[in-house]
Amino acid sequence: MCPVQAVTTQGIATVYLPSGPLSMDGAQWHLLKHTLTNDDPNSLGLSLQNELTRQLKLDKDKQHRSFSWKLLRTLKSVFHATQYQGDTALTTPPFFKNSRRGAERIWGEETASPQPMVINWPGLTDREKTELIPTLSATDNWILLTHPLGAKNKSQHPLEESQRIARAEGKYSRHKGWWRGGKDELATHSMTTEVWISIRGQISEATHIALQEALEKDNKKDTPSFGKEDLEVIHSSGTEAGLLGIYNFPGSVYATDGSNDKGVMGAGFFKLDEHRGGCCQLGRGEEGNSSNRAELGAACLALEDAKRQQDRKPVILLSDSACFLSSSQKWTGEGKSPSMHGNPDADIMRDIIQLLRERIEQGLLTIFIKIKAHRGDPLNEQADRWADEGRQNENIRWSLPSNRPIF
Repeated sequence: MCPVQAVTTQGIATVYLPSGPLSMDGAQWHLLKHTLTNDDPNSLGLSLQNELTRQLKLDKDKQHRSFSWKLLRTLKSVFHATQYQGDTALTTPPFFKNSRRGAERIWGEETASPQPMVINWPGLTDREKTELIPTLSATDNWILLTHPLGAKNKSQHPLEESQRIARAEGKYSRHKGWWRGGKDELATHSMTTEVWISIRGQISEATHIALQEALEKDNKKDTPSFGKEDLEVIHSSGTEAGLLGIYNFPGSVYATDGSNDKGVMGAGFFKLDEHRGGCCQLGRGEEGNSSNRAELGAACLALEDAKRQQDRKPVILLSDSACFLSSSQKWTGEGKSPSMHGNPDADIMRDIIQLLRERIEQGLLTIFIKIKAHRGDPLNEQADRWADEGRQNENIRWSLPSNRPIF
């Protein structure tokens, strides 16, 4: 088979397979280029075609869910699992060194001794379960997720040598087909899930509580992945920001985002090198809410933070708002004479221009970059979380009335 051809644009990879073009999350595609080759680059197309066929079948199975990566990280930590069982290469998280289905290896190295593992039981066929049961019977360092069957949700042992340690109905699974675009929104409906371990396995009371709480969480979005293990680094380098070389930028990287919901505006930023963020609520909502106002506020917060650092580093500011970048563009370059007259967000824009002017006078480089929203990019998603938090924040900025006529 000839090498696979693919094009990645704004976080989405279009992979050309014999069955036709496949659109999928660009970061996961970048990972699979390194993990599905089986030491033979020409095997990638066949492997990916097989995984796609399996994934489409799983998407039709009402009992199968791709669990949130936040939940899987929690489960991984119980026995420090390195292997994952029960999903396809299109949905397996990059924080597992090895991925398998029964005896079949998806990625990772073959090992003589069984590895601690996390298992998505409904994702395995009966044959694959049969292949796996001898290993589970002989070891005690695994943790298994399953759904009770039947109208009464009656609990059933997945295998004889197992004990249930948690059960809850919560929102901790991805939408069907999420792997096509990398969206991290969680399914709105709840589903009863149980967690099982070996009858010889032991966990602390604190771990038991953490697992139960993880199942009961009512989250709307998954937690962005920022791990530092080898496969996680490969995965993040395939995001839109990663392909732009953002993670290797010799300066400060800020991702910004605004949130405008239910009559309240929030602004937030995330700083990559320090893995921290900040936020605020925006005032003047009584004059009308605007997503662009929230985006401007987020950019201003990031520039203010950069000023406080006093480290004289160049700055990249990532924004998913084309409107914000176009409105800022009016004020850059020589020979331009824009006016604040009629600008409903002049109070924030003045602060942004002043901060940029100060950086220019100090010879500090500032780069604005447009990035696609809601494509699972960790930087953009972290800024999104801070913006959502900003709407609940008691710190309200830019709240003085504009004195414009309001009708």
